[in-house]
Amino acid sequence: MTEATAPAVLRQVVVKAPLERAFELFTTRFGDIKPREHNLLDSPIVETVFERHVGGRIYDVVEDGRVCAWARVLACDPPHRVVFSWDIGVQWTLEEDLANTSEVEVRFVAEGPESTRVELEHRHLDRHGPGWQSLRDGVADDQGWPLYLQRYADLATAD
Repeated sequence: MTEATAPAVLRQVVVKAPLERAFELFTTRFGDIKPREHNLLDSPIVETVFERHVGGRIYDVVEDGRVCAWARVLACDPPHRVVFSWDIGVQWTLEEDLANTSEVEVRFVAEGPESTRVELEHRHLDRHGPGWQSLRDGVADDQGWPLYLQRYADLATAD
């Protein structure tokens, strides 16, 4: 396989929530899903905001008031899917060149009246350029998307 055909990172989880509630929890409570230590700034995160519209952002607000916008909402089709950019480069810093960003699609599929399968696909990782494999490995690692999805499933169960 060549770098031009980078495989996507695919993860899924079934949450105990109806379709609409599953989508709402993921987008409105993303700050409870994203670990606070996943921080690109040198000040503690006080809030993570997910703006639920095309052109919106996902950003962290830190204690000293700075804002770190690390994703852009590319598509939003409640309650079925949301797509956002991954504007974090291979050095785990903000990517200045938006042509070098990947994207994450999250799909919500009703499994029954009270459960939803959530499918996450992080794709186009090769757009990050040299070193993209380490970024792929990082988001696929237990402390990457699997951790986010476990925290999300736990939130849905507790809610």
